Amino acid sequence: MVSGPGEIAAIRQADAAADPQAFLNALVAGATRALGEPVAAGVLVVERTRSLGDRVAGRPGQITELRLVADGTTMSLRPAAHAQWVAETHRVSGGVVIARQTQALGEWLNAFAGRIAAVAGDAAGDAAASGRALQALGIHSPTPDAAVTESNVDADLRSLPARVAGRMPAEAQTAVERISALLLDALPRVSSGEPDVVLRRAATVYLPDTLRAYLALPPDWAQTHVFADGSTPDSALVTQLAVLESAVAKLRDAAVANDADALLINGRFLSDRFAVSSLDLQ
Repeated sequence: MVSGPGEIAAIRQADAAADPQAFLNALVAGATRALGEPVAAGVLVVERTRSLGDRVAGRPGQITELRLVADGTTMSLRPAAHAQWVAETHRVSGGVVIARQTQALGEWLNAFAGRIAAVAGDAAGDAAASGRALQALGIHSPTPDAAVTESNVDADLRSLPARVAGRMPAEAQTAVERISALLLDALPRVSSGEPDVVLRRAATVYLPDTLRAYLALPPDWAQTHVFADGSTPDSALVTQLAVLESAVAKLRDAAVANDADALLINGRFLSDRFAVSSLDLQ
């Protein structure tokens, strides 16, 4: 797990086989960072075994199981022999397990990230916390659905709406189509300088990250949950995409008019607005 200055180390599935204990410790640290210690203490359970040497040296010992318990769901992850993992999700009602699902590690990690985001959003009472939690958690998802790569910007933007189709509100889906079209129109019109950099970041970072933050949420929770402020994950996504669409449209219009000042002003607004986190409406 490697990170640069000021960055959060990504939690990757590939690290699990190389060093299971380091992987589990990173997962616990990421979840605690994402939720904050008071909330994490109420939903995270970390089982450990401590040898005599651990006790003498004051070490916490080896993690034998990590559980996330929230909203009637228990997610558990245990290391097994030969670099294998036991990853399960249980639905519990009245103290009785009513459904049990065994998952591949990658599937479990994606579901874990979504559940962490849901808990964070619920605890804070707004959708912005869900996006911040996903960013703080640091789980690297191998799912390429929302990816737009620097080396293949045009083709990836053209295929993006189809890749995320059916997984978000209809209003958000049409917004993704419009934003992709605006970016495809604007990018050839700015060949260098700050506006080009900002537009490319909008295409490869701001738009994909906004979509990933939503797609990582548990679907039933995202579609039905209402925060204390009256917003929902669905409405937060639509609002965020509307802000992004407006900013990209202004950049495109400035590029068409060859208005250098407007390009810089709107480019800086876009950078300031989206550089922090996805689904952050504050």
